[in-house]
Amino acid sequence: MLVSPAAGRGRALAATGTVLDVLRAAGLTPRVLAATTRAAAEAQAAAAVGAGTAAVVAIGGDGAAHAALQAVAGTGTPLAVVPAGTGNDLALALGVPVDPRAAAEAAAADLRAGEVRTVDAGRTGQRWWATVLCCGFDSAVTDRANRLRWPRGSRRYDVAILAELARLRPRELTLVLDGELRTVAVTLVAVGNTAWYGGGMRVCPAADPADGVFDVTVVGPVSRRELVRTRPRLTAGTHVEHPAVTVHRARRVELVGEGLTTYADGEPVAPLPAVSVCMPGALSVVGTGR
Repeated sequence: MLVSPAAGRGRALAATGTVLDVLRAAGLTPRVLAATTRAAAEAQAAAAVGAGTAAVVAIGGDGAAHAALQAVAGTGTPLAVVPAGTGNDLALALGVPVDPRAAAEAAAADLRAGEVRTVDAGRTGQRWWATVLCCGFDSAVTDRANRLRWPRGSRRYDVAILAELARLRPRELTLVLDGELRTVAVTLVAVGNTAWYGGGMRVCPAADPADGVFDVTVVGPVSRRELVRTRPRLTAGTHVEHPAVTVHRARRVELVGEGLTTYADGEPVAPLPAVSVCMPGALSVVGTGR
């Protein structure tokens, strides 16, 4: 078990005892990894997988799942996600029960029955990711928020959004989609293995994590007012009807530009230029909706 103690303002840590009880009651033998940093979490999870653990259970948000993913992707060792973070987009995409106890019960039932589902995963350089990789306005906001020391919590992102809106301008990016090159001015680009990012926004509404390809949502130049007006439509996924938005499908996506970092699963992945490849069936999962 990989626990993100700060996730969900302590919800992940509070759920740990319940998850342990559920797994033990199912006849399983859970072990909590002692990692306190992302690097340590990834190293310890990889060691557990190498030693033959039956599964890795990530308790927290998308960051916890992202850390566990580095150990299990491409190995056949299943991942169980117990959503207890601020953003639980992978759990949402996979149909994992929202309640941590119910999520643990579903994972335990699948492990006991040997029921494992395989889905695609993205790979950018040496990093694996499961939900959406983005760059542009959203990644600039995250970059700025990570640099801010004040305020704390979600208010940092509010301040970062206002600061990035003040300097909003289209970025010129070169996109190479399965070998087809185009240079375009963009506000943001989202490469989706699943539909959701940012805590429930359907930026790639038609993305299917079992079809072997990414959905690529490209938002072209828009004004500050239009961006603010359009962002709420992300929740419903209707932003793709906006004339500034185009959607593409590709297995290999190369992004070339200057001064931008890609983020996936809410975590920094790589600066541009970056190549992302959809790896069909690379992730095994348990405790999900069918």
